Amino acid sequence: MPELPEVETVVRGLRKQLPGRTIVSVHLEKTDFIDDPRAVGEMAPGRRIVAVERLGKFIRIPLEPGGSGNRSEAPANLIVHLGMTGRLAVRPPQEPVLPHTHAFFHLDDGSELRYTDIRRFGQMMLLPEEGLAALCEKLGADPLDISADEFCRRLGTRKARIKALLLDQGVLRGVGNIYADESLWRARIHPARIGARLSKAELLHLRTALQRILRKAIDQRGSSISSFLDAEGKPGGYQKWHQAYQRTGHPCPRCGTTIRRAIFAGRSSHFCPRCQPAPRGVRRRAARKRKR
Repeated sequence: MPELPEVETVVRGLRKQLPGRTIVSVHLEKTDFIDDPRAVGEMAPGRRIVAVERLGKFIRIPLEPGGSGNRSEAPANLIVHLGMTGRLAVRPPQEPVLPHTHAFFHLDDGSELRYTDIRRFGQMMLLPEEGLAALCEKLGADPLDISADEFCRRLGTRKARIKALLLDQGVLRGVGNIYADESLWRARIHPARIGARLSKAELLHLRTALQRILRKAIDQRGSSISSFLDAEGKPGGYQKWHQAYQRTGHPCPRCGTTIRRAIFAGRSSHFCPRCQPAPRGVRRRAARKRKR
């Protein structure tokens, strides 16, 4: 599933093409991923695209009234979540349509904003300003903007495993499995550690590691593990820099110990058992399993 760097990469690509364009019409195929297809189909036409922004793992496209066919004078927001296989791209109308393309936004310059999603695990909705505010209230802080004090407060006061906290979109928005594993490896913190039991120094080290990794991943246009492509149809390059994620059985780049994979809090985690020492309880359970 695209995470913060992949979504930011798509946003930067769309930002070169969409702002200032007006949506002339909308054509929808399958709509089971759209919260209110009628609202998207009827309220988006006639609106002018103001910007393209990232909101955690969501893409936000603010729209303002701009055409005589629009029925509302109130601003609105087209919100898109790419799910696992979603792709949002601007294409010329003569370009062949990819299979599983479900939404077409016809623009005033003749181009089309197309949404393609093989598995349809994505999400699309048209929200008024109050709906956007309600969505934002459910989301945590952006990891690239969060202060050191707020980071320590959000993660260092919770009795949940640190991996689960990093993945909790109500704590930090935009982090997923890839960058949680990579940042924990960089900070030498085991994914099963409890947030409230981490020292302030460990939390600050984790914040630094997370921000550096996210920024480098953005510079590399994200990670293409299976199907991710940016707004121009190009794969990302950060997968070449992964140190722990999906490297089970490979030597740790830092100490040479074999990278392991385990399930903590219901999520798969990749880590170095030497660089990221497990908490006592996890070590005891692992020892009992070995004796069996």
